[in-house]
Amino acid sequence: MRVELDSVKHRLRVYADTSVFGGCLDEEFKSASLKFFAEVRSGRFCVVVSPTTLRELARAPVAIRTVLAELPRDVVDVVTHSAEAEALRDAYISAGVLGMASQADAEHIAYASVSEVDIIISWNFKHIVNFDKIRGFHAINMLRGYAFVPIHSPPEVIET
Repeated sequence: MRVELDSVKHRLRVYADTSVFGGCLDEEFKSASLKFFAEVRSGRFCVVVSPTTLRELARAPVAIRTVLAELPRDVVDVVTHSAEAEALRDAYISAGVLGMASQADAEHIAYASVSEVDIIISWNFKHIVNFDKIRGFHAINMLRGYAFVPIHSPPEVIET
């Protein structure tokens, strides 16, 4: 029996931090952000959001909140509050991967890791999509028994 690759599709679970939603309204990031969400709507990706994302979006302009609100429910996975994620966030901070001022950024990575997503995407090149930070996140994840989660910018995951 021959299996066609097109018949065996796995919808990638992609954790998108708040910067990806905001990117839809930023000239520099608009094209790739909109393309990512178009691929979410088409079913290529399931977008995963956390309580951190929801909290940050609640303070964002209406146009940014609308990006999430207009996605079909079957392509959105909202993870719930987790003491496990908070403990992992604290481990990143204790290890010096990020400082206390970047607690929300650490939460994004922790929720994504605990939720076993396939990929994390962000436009935050200072605290998330950063070679040294990624190495730190991976090291703590390994010590705590979590998988390495690939971290990329949106252009690296969308189809061109």
